[in-house]
Amino acid sequence: MTKSLCISLLTVLLMLTSAPEVGAQVRNPVKWSYSARPSGKGKYEVVVRASLEKGWHLYSQATPDGGPIPTAFKFTKNPLVDLTGPVKEVGKLEKRHEKLFGVDVHQFSNEVTFLQTVTVKGKVKTNVSGSVEYMVCNDTECLPPATQNFSIELK
Repeated sequence: MTKSLCISLLTVLLMLTSAPEVGAQVRNPVKWSYSARPSGKGKYEVVVRASLEKGWHLYSQATPDGGPIPTAFKFTKNPLVDLTGPVKEVGKLEKRHEKLFGVDVHQFSNEVTFLQTVTVKGKVKTNVSGSVEYMVCNDTECLPPATQNFSIELK
C-alpha cells in the first residue's frame, strides 16, 4: 500500500468512527410547544411558544436586514382554514446594537409566544400545519438557522 492510500483510508476510518459523536453534539437551546384555543364562531388562536435556555436569544420576525435570520412562519395551505392577519409576537422584546452584524437586532430571551388567528370553514375537525425557521445566538456563538415543523389539531 502507498503512503497516500494509507492516509486516505485512515481519514475515512476516523470520519466514520467519529460521526456518531458529532451527531450527539447537536445543540438546540429552544424547546417548542404548540396548541390552539377556540375563540368563538369557528375562530382559533394558534399558539406557538419558544422556551429558551438561559443566555440564548431568538430573533424577532422584525429583525432588520443584515442581521441574524429573523423568525419566519410558513403555513401549509388548507382549504378548510383561513389565516387572519400576521403572526403576532408576545414577549419582552429586546432591542440592542449587535456589533457582529452591525445592526440593531430585535430579540427575545427566556420565552416568546407567537399567535396566529385562524378561521375554520364549517364545523369540521382539521389541522393547521407548517414550519417555523429560526436562529439563536448567545454571547459567544450563533447556531445555524433551523426549521421546526408543526401540526396543530383544531377541534
